[in-house]
Amino acid sequence: MAIAPDSLRRARPLLGTFVEIAASGRPRSELEAAVDSAFAAVAKVHRLMSFHEHESDVGRLNRGAHARPVAVDALTFEVLRTSLDLHCRSGGIFDLTIAPVLQAMGLLPGAKPDAGSRSPGLPMADAIELLPDRRVRFRDSGVRIDLGGIAKGFAVDCAIETLRNCGVPNGLVNAGGDLAAFGPNSRSVYIRDPSSPHRLLGPVELKDEALASSAGPHDPFGGAGVLDPTIIDPRTSEPAHCVRGVSVRAASCMIADALTKVVMIESETAAALLRDYGAAALMIAANGEIWMTADWQHACLAA
Repeated sequence: MAIAPDSLRRARPLLGTFVEIAASGRPRSELEAAVDSAFAAVAKVHRLMSFHEHESDVGRLNRGAHARPVAVDALTFEVLRTSLDLHCRSGGIFDLTIAPVLQAMGLLPGAKPDAGSRSPGLPMADAIELLPDRRVRFRDSGVRIDLGGIAKGFAVDCAIETLRNCGVPNGLVNAGGDLAAFGPNSRSVYIRDPSSPHRLLGPVELKDEALASSAGPHDPFGGAGVLDPTIIDPRTSEPAHCVRGVSVRAASCMIADALTKVVMIESETAAALLRDYGAAALMIAANGEIWMTADWQHACLAA
């Protein structure tokens, strides 16, 4: 007798947040194995790309890639290649080499150099060289990278791919608001107001796609509004202030995650780049106005 399909939902602390994985449509034993494998995929991305882990690929690159090429995992190399493409296509707005500024602000650990120690006039495309055999070289001793603006979305994509490869017909992975879903049925995801996280702006229907959001951190003791955002404009080395929060939907959570940072800095002027990636966005400006791209489907804003 055939075993009836089941459903499973688990959560674990990873990537500096809680990662939730839901799967259904297979016997429970198969779902448990698939979900465990998906969590392992997320954990691998964390080990490879964490700024905080001394022996991660990022840690090894930041210590030694200015002196000699450093070999990295294929996953890290893929994220770096995608990041360089995003950097070029965004006109330099998406920038992994902002790490020294974040250190100077106390937002990343380690020595806190002056923000001005970041090599002037050396764009990311020139600062990072991708070489054969997954080797990476930095062209300046002051270059340090942080993958925090893209790795979480990539980890979601890896978990989704793992679930699919395990034969799971329906699944969802949510890493602190960066999420992706697949299966025959759409899922309703509610967008929160970045200045008042308890207020829901409305639902978004997702089917075989990803959604990522970025916003300034909310101060629960400071009344209305948000704290200074931690999205840094690489042109000024200052926090971006024109946008309270943004949500981007795209085929890939890695791309959606990265594009939220571009929209936080560029606001509506990022529309052309969103179109290039087949992505759509909803943005709440600093003055409270809501803007969305024409192809933001199923966005029902509450009155």
